[in-house]
Amino acid sequence: MKAKMLGRAAGLFVAAMLSLSAAGGAAEHAKVDASRLLKAEKEPHNWMTHGGTYAEAHYSPLAQINTTNIANLKLAWYADFDTNRGQQATPLVVDGVMYTSTSWSKVYAYDAATGKELWRFDPKVPGTIAKSVCCDLVNRGVAAWNGKIYVGTLDGRLIALDAATGKEVWSVVTVDQSKPYSITGAPRAFKGKVIIGNSGSEYGVRGYVTAYDAETGKLAWRFYITPNPDNKPDGAASDKIHMEKGYFTWGDGAWKQTGGGGTAWDAIVYDPDFDQIIVGTGNPNPWSWKARSGNQGDNLFVASMLALDANTGEYRWHYQQTPGDDWDYTSVQPIILSELSINGTKRKVALHAPKNGFFYVVDRKSGKLISAEQFATVNWASGVNIESGRPVVYEQARYGITGGDFLAIPGPFGAHNWHPMAYSPKTNLVYLPVQNIPFGYADDGSFKYQPGHGAWNLGITSKQNAGPQDEPERKIQAMRTEGHLVAWDPVRQAEAWRVNHGGVASAGVLATGGDLVFQGTPDGRFVAYRADTGQKVWSWQGFDGIVAGAMSYAVKGDQYIAVLAGFGGSNALHVPFFMNAKVGKNGRVLVFKLGGSATLPDNTKPVLEAMVAPDKFTDEQVAKGGQLFGNCVFCHGFGMNTNNMVPDLRRSPIPSNRAAFEEIVLKGALESKGMPGWGKTLSPEDSEALRAYIASRARVLQKDLAAEKAVMR
Repeated sequence: MKAKMLGRAAGLFVAAMLSLSAAGGAAEHAKVDASRLLKAEKEPHNWMTHGGTYAEAHYSPLAQINTTNIANLKLAWYADFDTNRGQQATPLVVDGVMYTSTSWSKVYAYDAATGKELWRFDPKVPGTIAKSVCCDLVNRGVAAWNGKIYVGTLDGRLIALDAATGKEVWSVVTVDQSKPYSITGAPRAFKGKVIIGNSGSEYGVRGYVTAYDAETGKLAWRFYITPNPDNKPDGAASDKIHMEKGYFTWGDGAWKQTGGGGTAWDAIVYDPDFDQIIVGTGNPNPWSWKARSGNQGDNLFVASMLALDANTGEYRWHYQQTPGDDWDYTSVQPIILSELSINGTKRKVALHAPKNGFFYVVDRKSGKLISAEQFATVNWASGVNIESGRPVVYEQARYGITGGDFLAIPGPFGAHNWHPMAYSPKTNLVYLPVQNIPFGYADDGSFKYQPGHGAWNLGITSKQNAGPQDEPERKIQAMRTEGHLVAWDPVRQAEAWRVNHGGVASAGVLATGGDLVFQGTPDGRFVAYRADTGQKVWSWQGFDGIVAGAMSYAVKGDQYIAVLAGFGGSNALHVPFFMNAKVGKNGRVLVFKLGGSATLPDNTKPVLEAMVAPDKFTDEQVAKGGQLFGNCVFCHGFGMNTNNMVPDLRRSPIPSNRAAFEEIVLKGALESKGMPGWGKTLSPEDSEALRAYIASRARVLQKDLAAEKAVMR
């Protein structure tokens, strides 16, 4: 009976189901150890680590759900979070229990078959941290080890939770909290250790990764990605390589004040074949090579793949993908470990598609580049020299040298950002979420480092950072944006097929043994494509944008597909006029199976009409407010286009009430919700100027909406 029910399911799936049945649903929770993780592919009913296995291929061999029965895939259960704002995590499932993080670094546990909430944990992150988070209040997942669940928090803590109860076991502060650090990435567990990185390069911090003892939280080792500005030892695993080599690639400039950036905020992969950690490192700070280091040096080890000894953290090798980065081309994007036959020889490789638009195949033993080709529109370099591994950069792209403007494709949102890509061993293809969003760069000749929380230190000027007079340029930028799902052959370094999403539609990807590829969309759809051709074979419509990567698991013979819904992230905050995005009042986990019968209630966040303050303001107040709004755009949107994710100030009643507005803006009445008080930097006169500018923008929106309604009549 079971064999008939599984149908096309792989023999591996059958064996896994028998193993699960034999386990009898033991009371111990998340009993994950080195042996289980090393053999995770033999437990396809579980998803025990970020990306599914240590390969982080975001691939499930489960095949009960396949191209022949996908039409019967229905919602099985859902659960509501008490947060919204950019749900980016991929859940774990261990022995019938699902664990996931949400925005604000909260953690939930559910019965994976029924959706019954087992526990939830709130780390009580202070709302003021929103000043120090560039790209939304997100968290990308948790790790599991020996009965514990680990989460990194926005305010820089790493916390171990009892997997059975959600109670805190230990907590350690991983950063200097007086500096604008944060954590948005998922920790990884390996060999009795848990490793975590950090975020904050835009503000001016020095990036590093730290491994802790999984049982006690004691620091095991730390590697700083950028050198000590004084070229002195830190007492860390990175001392030797930086004092011998790293420091001398930086020249002189503002990096000595900012710390150089390089934060490892996403990809940190354990490679058991070589007992090493491969880290994708972040962008340098400031962004401008000229401001940062006088247009001198490669600036090791930013914008690189960096391999470290898993036991000691000592340097093994590096491959720098963007030497002397001038464009915020981080290399933190997901890394997949694989073995490919290249020119008739089996090679253990790392597959990487970072922001800069090139797809890299790198030898994992040596770090030597095997191949690199463009997977997206690229206008900053003509290609990559295979012998040297260096990009061939166009002269005009070096805006700090030429002194001119440069409109780059890709821009800092990347040709590929944090969104998981997937690799299927059945098709030997990588399924890659691609976006093309241009961005203009020019050197800021008057750059001065601004220390502290909330101060961006980029060293550039651009249309994206300018005032309201540049609204037409932003509209042009939005019209040029593109989004695609691309199937990429990493051996031939060529595209196999492509799905054009039109406007930007980046979301994580899952591939399965059922010959399917799953991806969400900002307008709330969850879509399945044939893995071999890209043909759309199934689509489901929800009420909130989906940007996270999905995963798959099984309980008692039923295969499930799970994904988090909750629109947000850097695209949602910073890209104006995001096409057809849907925003819910709260985030959710959505779980599907064949013949599911759950009904999803509408949680759509209402879009309000324009609300213009009745007060009279001067032109001078409006102009001043337009300049001051530069402090607000990174949350409230360029031109106040927030895609309704955070309050659209043009539609809010608060700016019409001076007292209420000052309570929030100056006194921090909504700090707990991520709106810090600005009373130490803004005066009541400044607050009034902001109200004036908001009223002017609301008046424009009011006229636009009236014109739209007139056309509709």
